[in-house]
Amino acid sequence: MASVPAHARSAPDRLLAVLGAFDLEHPALCLTDISRRAGLSLSTAHRLVAALTEWGALERDDAGLYHVGLRLWELAALAPRGPALRQVALPYLEDLYEATHENVQLAVRDGPEVVYIEWLSGRSAVGVHIRVGARWPLHATGVGLALLAHSDAGFQEGYCGGPLAAFTPYTVTDPARLRRMLAEVRRTGVAVSSRQVTDDALSVAAPVRGPGGAVVAAVSVVVPQADAQIPVLAPAVRLAARGISRGLGWRPEKGT
Repeated sequence: MASVPAHARSAPDRLLAVLGAFDLEHPALCLTDISRRAGLSLSTAHRLVAALTEWGALERDDAGLYHVGLRLWELAALAPRGPALRQVALPYLEDLYEATHENVQLAVRDGPEVVYIEWLSGRSAVGVHIRVGARWPLHATGVGLALLAHSDAGFQEGYCGGPLAAFTPYTVTDPARLRRMLAEVRRTGVAVSSRQVTDDALSVAAPVRGPGGAVVAAVSVVVPQADAQIPVLAPAVRLAARGISRGLGWRPEKGT
């Protein structure tokens, strides 16, 4: 809930507060809940919800609950780091899955978090706490380490110096160790995250580059930690990342 009084918030802020009331734990809300979670009066929430519903950003079901509408999905499909990137990447992700039959993931960075935009998984693959749209801190995942290692130096330093959340006893929370890991990612071209989110999984990730060479995404494979064969997985993940990069228009310099 915002600290600014509702009457002092701009109209766009109030609209965004209504949309922000929805999340993974609250995908369907009644008007009263929207009002409470957005920090708005019931009358203001009613007016904004009606406008958003008419436009298609929200939908109302037979029980009177509101859900995020398809109009927002249509807009999201235009995002270059969303479905458009996924469309280019999907054939390479499928190839990587066929080669490993393990969890395969594609993710982008949004501030201090990694956002997953695609995920392929087999029935016998190791369990992961991932879904499309899920967010995790950068330091705790393979794709996050690959993205953090190739982000702006100032951002890296600020991130390493900030609080680093722990999810297992193996999550890296020491800034000096994290900096060494990021340097190793840049040196080898792959990131290895072992038991950082769950104590039974290991991920190997590689950066995906856009037309100008900047890292725009990362691809990874997640395997049982006990069975991980990094020397075998790393070339396959690098190959997938390179294929996606070429599909996005990246052309490596000779000798790279």
